[in-house]
Amino acid sequence: MKKKVAVLGATGSVGKNALDVLREGKDFFEPVLFTCHTNREDLLKLGREFPSAMLALSAEPDGAARTAEISHYGRSGLLRAILSCGADIAVNGIAGGAGLEPSMTVLESGANLALANKETIVMAGSLVFEKAHSKNVTVLPVDSEHSAIFNLCEAHGRENIDEVLLTASGGPFRDHTGEQLKNVTREEALTHPVWKMGQKITVDCATLANKGLEVIESAILFDLDPSQITVVIHPQSIIHSMVRLKDGVVYAQLSRPDMRLPIHDTLYWPELQSCPFGRLSFDNLSLSFEKPDYKKFPLLALACQAAKQDGLYPAVYNAANEAAVEAFLSNRVVFLEISRIVEYVLQKDWSGAAKDIQTVLEADSRAKDAANSYVAALR
Repeated sequence: MKKKVAVLGATGSVGKNALDVLREGKDFFEPVLFTCHTNREDLLKLGREFPSAMLALSAEPDGAARTAEISHYGRSGLLRAILSCGADIAVNGIAGGAGLEPSMTVLESGANLALANKETIVMAGSLVFEKAHSKNVTVLPVDSEHSAIFNLCEAHGRENIDEVLLTASGGPFRDHTGEQLKNVTREEALTHPVWKMGQKITVDCATLANKGLEVIESAILFDLDPSQITVVIHPQSIIHSMVRLKDGVVYAQLSRPDMRLPIHDTLYWPELQSCPFGRLSFDNLSLSFEKPDYKKFPLLALACQAAKQDGLYPAVYNAANEAAVEAFLSNRVVFLEISRIVEYVLQKDWSGAAKDIQTVLEADSRAKDAANSYVAALR
């Protein structure tokens, strides 16, 4: 019997990679739902390619823009589609904090969650795992780094792991001086040396905020103290992460940087199937490593601090960064102000517990308001 698959954010970079995996594995998978936010035309193309799949557009269009091929509209329509599509597993490739509620709805539906939306765990990790446990379903990380750690934990036993070595490409400005970073443009920040991704995550890679979010996510996903997570700059992006066992031995997962590989592994889990993606040649292969510069990239240090403080601080770090990146992309602040905005917001008291989703969303909203007030004061 084919595994029924939903793809949330199907027209984005993660979604397009997931579609390649589904096409390659057409004898194993049955797509049952595709969603996107505003890209109506590409969503309709997917509907024509996979006519049995349900379509949902999370934006609320004018009445004239509605079409019968898209069965669900708006935020509430998106959540209803997730609940009713009958998926066995859903890939969540929605960007930003907007992915939290869809993730929780996937778990509520009784489907496994293939999670590329790291904000889900950063904002509400304990609530996510409580829901997954209550529904007897599994959260499977799709990011290449966390997929690698997941696989290494399964191979060697989580109880035997002493340290996680989280690799980072270093982004496009790894070798920039502090003076050069003052003049970084929007266009430069949107050019990643290895991966092709959406605008927000590309900027996050340039500031190392993305790696900061992954530190927080790693601590929650794998039940680690933040002190057990070490970030290692590895520009080639061949080693996707490493673990150090209690005896000091380090094990690594290596492959070409191809997002389709972790998606493939996640969709086929718990089975291991032959895969055409990411196969690595060792001809002329050279690997290098260095320490990150926390002074040049303060968002990484701020994330580590938020992970240690716990409570609502991780969610606030994410929210403030989202607002700051949005301001940068709209040319309202310069590159270095992104970290200053996040630091300003985190200096407030966010010590309350993330006791439910509403509490998390309220903190998210207040943090974004604080960030936007800071931006407005700059003008």
